[in-house]
Amino acid sequence: MKTLNYRKGLLINIGHINLMRALKYFLVVIGLVVLAACASKFRTYNGPEVTQIYVLKSERKMYLMHHGDVLKSYDIDLGFAPAGDKVIEGDGRTPEGDYIIDRRNPNSDFHLSLGISYPNEQDIAEAEALGQDPGGDIFIHGRGPIYKRPGRDWTWGCIAVTDREMEDIYAMVRDGTPIRIMP
Repeated sequence: MKTLNYRKGLLINIGHINLMRALKYFLVVIGLVVLAACASKFRTYNGPEVTQIYVLKSERKMYLMHHGDVLKSYDIDLGFAPAGDKVIEGDGRTPEGDYIIDRRNPNSDFHLSLGISYPNEQDIAEAEALGQDPGGDIFIHGRGPIYKRPGRDWTWGCIAVTDREMEDIYAMVRDGTPIRIMP
């Protein structure tokens, strides 16, 4: 009878150990899921400085440059009416010219965004000559939760990349970086 009780006790202990292992495994899995869900959209970059951004609208390409060297290139989407220079608010065009990255928005509806210093004095003068507002709020941005699979050239004049690409761009580009947007 003692042996039976001992074996029952052993079985209970083994069952308890298996239960504890299963609980530990479950907690580890839950912890990994939570960590994955909390992965930061903010990345770090320790490479060469981005000294210039070039955008070639006709090729739908953006290049992050370190002096004369291309650090990264990206396929981009533009405004819904991409041909030509942005002139007035709501025209759906992406501006052309020389600007500066002048702000960043970590809480953008489009994941992350970097502001472009549009409109400049020339842009304002062109719109005013037409009796119009030049618009503003032109950004390089991701897609955000709503535009995961947009069609081609869907923004209101901004430059769009994927969210993952935007995380890299956001880390690499500093405020004050010049950007040249060409036809």
